[in-house]
Amino acid sequence: MTYSSGGLIQAADYNTFQTNLNAIWGTGSTDSGWGQTAISAVSVGAVVTATNWATLVNNLATSGAQTSTTLTSRTAPVTGDVIAILASVATDITSCTTNRGNAASSGAEVGYASGTTSKTGATSNGTQGAWTIVFTHTVTFPSADQARYFWNAGGRVRLQFGKSSTGTDLDPDWNTFAGYPGSLYITGRVNSAAQTIAGVSYTGTTRIGGTGGTQTTLATTTGWYQLTVTPATIFLLNNTNAPYTGETIGTTATATSSTVLTLVTTWTQPTVSGAGTTTNISGGTAPALGATSIGAATAPTTLCTYFPPSTVQGLANSWGTPTVAASVV
Repeated sequence: MTYSSGGLIQAADYNTFQTNLNAIWGTGSTDSGWGQTAISAVSVGAVVTATNWATLVNNLATSGAQTSTTLTSRTAPVTGDVIAILASVATDITSCTTNRGNAASSGAEVGYASGTTSKTGATSNGTQGAWTIVFTHTVTFPSADQARYFWNAGGRVRLQFGKSSTGTDLDPDWNTFAGYPGSLYITGRVNSAAQTIAGVSYTGTTRIGGTGGTQTTLATTTGWYQLTVTPATIFLLNNTNAPYTGETIGTTATATSSTVLTLVTTWTQPTVSGAGTTTNISGGTAPALGATSIGAATAPTTLCTYFPPSTVQGLANSWGTPTVAASVV
C-alpha cells in the first residue's frame, strides 16, 4: 500500500479502507455486516475528496462506539480542508472487525406477539403418572439478511420460567423448581467468541440469575451461528430436591431456516410411587400478550422475549421487527 505520511492519497488506498470497513458496516456476509448504507468506492484515477474521507471517518467512529472499541482520535475533514494522512485507520478498522459482535447498549425488550405461552389448565396423568409440558416458541425474522443484522449488532433472545399457582401437593415443589433456571439468553456468538452487550458477556447460550438444581447441560459455545436444522439441547436442569429428583426443565434450539429460530422447552415430571402421592399440578393465569416478564401470572410458563440491537450509537434499524409466536401442549 502507498498510504503513508507525506504520500499521495490514492483511490486504491482509500478503497482498501472502504472495502474492509464495509465488511462489517454494510451487508457483509454470515457473522459480519450490520446492514448499514455501504461506503462508496472511489474510481481509479479520481480525486479522494473530503466528503469521501468524512464518510469513512464518521462511519468508523460509529463502529467504534457501537463495539466499545477505543479508536485513534481523528476529525473528519470538510470541504476546503487540506486532507492529511490519517493515522492508524487500518489498525482501527481491524480492531472494530475483531470486536464486531460487541454492542455498547441494547434495545428495549419485546414480548411475544401471538399464541399461548402458559399452561393455564391443570396438568396430570393419573394420580402418580408421568407427564410433560412442551412450550414451543418461534422467533421469525423478516429476511435472512435481517436475521444476520439482528445477531451481528447485538440482538438477544431471552427465555424466562415460572409458576406460582397452588392447590395440589406437588405445586409447591414445581413453584420452587420453575424458579431455578433464571433467564436463558441466546446470542449470535459472532466471530465464534463471547459478545459483550450492554456491559454483560454472553457466550452463545448464557444462563443468568439461576440458582438451584443440577445443571447437566448448558451449551455455552452454541449461539445462532452454531445452530442447524437438527435440534440442539442448549439447557437441561434436574431437580435435586428429594423426593422430587427426576424432574427436569430443558430447552432445545433449532435454526429451522435462515429466518426462524425455534426453541422447545420441556418440563418433565416422572412417575412417583407411594400411598397418597400425586403428580398433579395446577394451572393458573398467563402473562398478557406482549408481556416481557412473567410478573403476577401464576400458570406454568416459559416466556420468550427478545432485545433488538440498539440505535443509540448511530446504527440505523436494518434488522426490522422480528416476531415471537408461542404454543403449549
